Amino acid sequence: METVGSPLLWVGFIGLVLGFLAIDLGIFHRTAHEVRFKEALTWSAVWIATSLLFDLWIWRQFGGQAATEFLTGYLIEKSLSVDNIFVFVIIFASFGIPAIHQHRVLFWGIITALFLRAGMILGGVALLEAFHWMIYVFGGLLVVTGIKMFLSRDHDESPGESRMMRWFRRVIPSTTRLDGQRFFIRDGGRRVATPLLLSLLLIEVSDVVFALDSIPAIFGVTRDPFIVFTSNVFAILGLRSLYFLMAGAYQRFAYLKVGLAVILGFVGVKMMIAEVYKVPTWVSLGVIATILALSISWSWVVSGRRERAAAAVAVTPNAEAR
Repeated sequence: METVGSPLLWVGFIGLVLGFLAIDLGIFHRTAHEVRFKEALTWSAVWIATSLLFDLWIWRQFGGQAATEFLTGYLIEKSLSVDNIFVFVIIFASFGIPAIHQHRVLFWGIITALFLRAGMILGGVALLEAFHWMIYVFGGLLVVTGIKMFLSRDHDESPGESRMMRWFRRVIPSTTRLDGQRFFIRDGGRRVATPLLLSLLLIEVSDVVFALDSIPAIFGVTRDPFIVFTSNVFAILGLRSLYFLMAGAYQRFAYLKVGLAVILGFVGVKMMIAEVYKVPTWVSLGVIATILALSISWSWVVSGRRERAAAAVAVTPNAEAR
């Protein structure tokens, strides 16, 4: 595998990430509390700034091509993780998880996701190195996923009623009762899982499903496992703060799924035509950033119009009554 990451860099980066997480849980979130908008905004800015500083370091160490690949991969993972956030909102609502306990669930979800992503990335790179034709499989998978995402953009399944959840409940003795931040409690003399554990399991499953889209999409930009992994990790580290920042406003992003579907389709086609024409990385970065910006901007415009129309309808009956 061709990579800019030496064994020392891999160990150093993993140590850096573990240090970030230890500071997060051991200092800033030692006591459970509800993450408010201002705190979420501050942490989102911190994680984005840290990611950009790391990208600057990559540029100084390995050049502009590697830095552009990292930034493009980061943007792909970040944009697709926004859709994952909406799933988290539905999961927490289905299980009635209070806001004060959501950070703990997401924290442990991210810890597990880091190991799962590392395995999936190394496995994906190994497949591409051994079987070049897998690039067409990954590309076709992204195109199909993009089409399915576009067609199902208005449909959300309740995670609590999914087949996966019913299977978890059969296999794992559980209760609907919450007991602080505990994942397991004693109930009737036996050890049972609380809704916190069940929501964590569903979040892990949803992350794996989303990774099946996002990781092949980044392979469309670079096959360097160090660049793919680091861009993934930085996007995941900022996922919790982004969740608390956007959880209350997810209905304002009605057209984001359309944008994400187009991004997946674009990257899939790019992968499948790579032997005929290799799209420059900077072009991919520009296209993805433009699609994401347009879908978010149009979502805000449309949601603003709907709110003004609803306000006008609410005011009119009152005016007539007077």
